[in-house]
Amino acid sequence: QAHLVESGGGSVQSGGSLRLSCTASGMVLSIDTMGWYRQALGKQREMVATITSAGTTNYTDSVKGRFTISRDNAKDTVYLQLDRLESEDTAAYYCHADAKVADGRPVRYWGQGTQVTVSS
Repeated sequence: QAHLVESGGGSVQSGGSLRLSCTASGMVLSIDTMGWYRQALGKQREMVATITSAGTTNYTDSVKGRFTISRDNAKDTVYLQLDRLESEDTAAYYCHADAKVADGRPVRYWGQGTQVTVSS
């Protein structure tokens, strides 16, 4: 089975930047959409950004103009560049990859999560 490995989280000051990476490993997959969710303490998980295999992107309003999602299809890797970070961005960030198993059924794989902490 496939698994996603995340990296790049950490602690930064307000206004700082981080770059998150997520790579799919294991069995060969046909991946369509990849993206990122986040979950702050005491809050439900929310979509942050997605990108299709064709490069179409979508962002939640609160991060537009500050975050940039990109991908390298050959490496099965998705990135999230976080700029001008705010305290409200503090959360565990989870990547996902939408693929199809052998019988054609869609499946969503999730990363283990990486913590982003922004201090004032």
